[in-house]
Amino acid sequence: MNETSTDQRTAGEDSAAQSYEVVIVGAGFAGLETAKRLGRAGVDVLLLDQNNYHQFQPLLYQVATAQIALSTVARPLRSILHRERKHVTIRTAQVAAIDAAKKTVTTADGERYRAEILVISSGAEPNFFDTPGAEEHAYPLYSVDDAARLSSALLGALERASASRDHSTNQKFTVAVVGAGPNGVETAGAIAENIRDVVGKYYSHSFASSCAVHLVDMVDTVLPPFSQTSQQYTRNRLEKLGVKVHLGSAVSEVSDTDISLADGTKIDAEIVVWAAGLKASHLLEPAGLTTGRGGRIDVTKDLTAPDCQGVYVLGDAANIVDAKDRKLPQLGSVAKQSGRWAAENIRADLTGRPRREFKFVDMGYMAMIGRGQSVAELTPRRYQVQGMPAFLGWLAVHAVLLSGWQQRAAAVVSWARDYLTTSRPHAVVYRPEAYEIARYARTDHSSTV
Repeated sequence: MNETSTDQRTAGEDSAAQSYEVVIVGAGFAGLETAKRLGRAGVDVLLLDQNNYHQFQPLLYQVATAQIALSTVARPLRSILHRERKHVTIRTAQVAAIDAAKKTVTTADGERYRAEILVISSGAEPNFFDTPGAEEHAYPLYSVDDAARLSSALLGALERASASRDHSTNQKFTVAVVGAGPNGVETAGAIAENIRDVVGKYYSHSFASSCAVHLVDMVDTVLPPFSQTSQQYTRNRLEKLGVKVHLGSAVSEVSDTDISLADGTKIDAEIVVWAAGLKASHLLEPAGLTTGRGGRIDVTKDLTAPDCQGVYVLGDAANIVDAKDRKLPQLGSVAKQSGRWAAENIRADLTGRPRREFKFVDMGYMAMIGRGQSVAELTPRRYQVQGMPAFLGWLAVHAVLLSGWQQRAAAVVSWARDYLTTSRPHAVVYRPEAYEIARYARTDHSSTV
């Protein structure tokens, strides 16, 4: 009796679900590229995301450090997919559950969607590695909201330190960036450059000299994917900007005033930026998929989930390998290419053609250090470029990758002004509550997430 009732209820739920040829969860690089390609091909697609915009993650640190406006990195999905609107339906909703076996998605408002083919590109979440105090006190930098919150907190902490100094209490402005990969290096360099060029100009040079930026990582080098030459160049440039680099010791605890390292070192830090890594979305494991490293799915070479027919997993939700079985890094270039490739394989599925194994085109790595200073290692041969040529290349690549001409124009104008002047017109308080918490040294800032 109970089994029959359960079967009937399940059948009723499935019949009530709205059906699409393809349902895509997540509008990051991979999901958006898949939706765009399928929409142009006339495939009926539903794109689900909790935000109504696509965010350009590589430039979030520049929003946080007031180099560019928030609107430069966030573009409405309906604007991006305007030409594909006949075939791509966009729903702004929080995904509550995924059933990979049934290829159904349930949103927080109770809506249920069923797909002939399901694409999971649900992105990633900060990985705090169970570090005590990290989730409560540190600021991650992986979303537009994170960037707005960190930007406001930096302004609040700066104002508090400046006011305290005026009252002769000599409170310092100190920032610790945890994680010495590209995200951490770029963030630390940008904050240090602001202290040197902007704080000195708008406050005083003596106040700027009392400020400090620390870069911390458990590994013994900055930019682990790069060559030793690029790593040494990057460290030298960071130290010239005033960044104090601490390597080879993990963060053991984060508090509202400092961080502790495993070797016993304590570093004063009113603001802690967490750039130490990502893990896959919490939606994956309950979906009935077997997770691997980082909570991601070890996909097959055609980008489908193993033992789950008709389910693709892309971007930061997947562990993807190249032709030589080497796991590819969680980069925007990998995500975009996987989205394009998945779209072609989905079209093959729908027309009865065989899928093709994913072939990644490796263009290399790039990282910004500061004004006029970058490192790049291009193509699989890793041709090394440093300094101004790498800086100009970095600007060109990121301008091209932005999703709209208005965003590209805004970025180029901001970069030109930043290079020629030390003004910061984008230094505005996006999140007043985050500003107040940093300004008045309250310790409950995790409530502002």
